[in-house]
Amino acid sequence: MTTAHSLLFSIAMTGLALSSVRAASPAPATERVYFGTYTGGKSEGIYVSTLDVASGQLSAPRLAAKTPSPSFVAFDPSGHRLYAVNELDRFRDEKGAGGVAAFTIQPESGDLTPLNQQSSKGAHPCHLSVDHTGKWVLVANYTGGNLAVLPIQPDGSLGAAVQVVRHEGWSVNGQRQNEPHAHSINLDAANRVAVAADLGIDKLMIYQFDATNGRLSAADCPAVRAAPGSGPRHFAFHPNGKQAFVINEINSTLTSLRYDPKKATFEEVMTISTLPGGKPVAGNTTADVRVHPTGKFVYGSNRGHDSIAIFRLESRGKLVPVGCESTQGKTPRGFGIDPTGQWLLAANQDSDSVVVFRIDPKTGALTPTGQKIEVGKPVCVRFAP
Repeated sequence: MTTAHSLLFSIAMTGLALSSVRAASPAPATERVYFGTYTGGKSEGIYVSTLDVASGQLSAPRLAAKTPSPSFVAFDPSGHRLYAVNELDRFRDEKGAGGVAAFTIQPESGDLTPLNQQSSKGAHPCHLSVDHTGKWVLVANYTGGNLAVLPIQPDGSLGAAVQVVRHEGWSVNGQRQNEPHAHSINLDAANRVAVAADLGIDKLMIYQFDATNGRLSAADCPAVRAAPGSGPRHFAFHPNGKQAFVINEINSTLTSLRYDPKKATFEEVMTISTLPGGKPVAGNTTADVRVHPTGKFVYGSNRGHDSIAIFRLESRGKLVPVGCESTQGKTPRGFGIDPTGQWLLAANQDSDSVVVFRIDPKTGALTPTGQKIEVGKPVCVRFAP
């Protein structure tokens, strides 16, 4: 073998050895997760942690940004910015309004750098979405009973609301439904239709969304009626874009819907209890709903029963109960499923904890991992894109 050949052979063998080392010991994959909270007590704002995808281990949470009662957060499509509601009834000197806060995400640390805040134009904003172009934030104001559309400036900051849409009406529960209570707003995959669940009037309000001008207008079928006294709260589209689910807070049920994206219409498939055997639990209310990334399972949170309800999704949108798993804490308001579909994180508002569960890929069942972190009054769990 010549000297040149020996050198090439040595380099090749070194490369193979390095490749073997890299293959044998890959860097552990992690996902960044943010927790929205109610401030006061142990919480000062938005917290951030990392999830080890292999083990389900959560790192100790860190305060990412101080901001008042960021009860729901959302990301822009690039994953570079985060937006949060400030669930208040007074924004600076404006009575009857909460706030919407904009942040830049620091890529290395995950810390949030404040950009600005704007009025939500309604009291107690509780949910928001960023449209798929990254140009608009849509916010639902619970006590205000209205929706607002805010523009995102080129630097990621927020402009003042360009539109406010007020709901009208009431429903049968005199204590909870004597006026509108917009509780969530979600956009379909085409960024063309917005769905606002209103607990106070027992309706899903359906809007056409103009992403050029940031305008909401009533769809040809402007509303889907829920059962009287049910209280529709949170809403989720299926990954296939042709099914959707709404969780009903007051009567502890979950409704499955078929969606026609061309006509912007919904058809109810079925409504099912989120409680074991459908038996009422005194004081229980539901909160969040999530669809598994595979589209095979749907989950909903029970506050009072303090559990996650698990459903298997069969053909044509039929839901089959799998069970209810205790969240190992009190008042699970929000929860999140990691993008790989292996882990569910449940936020227990009244026990200041986030608990990790392993998801069975065949059945959807949840198994506690023993992993738990302390976060003050956690109410929202969102994985960064």
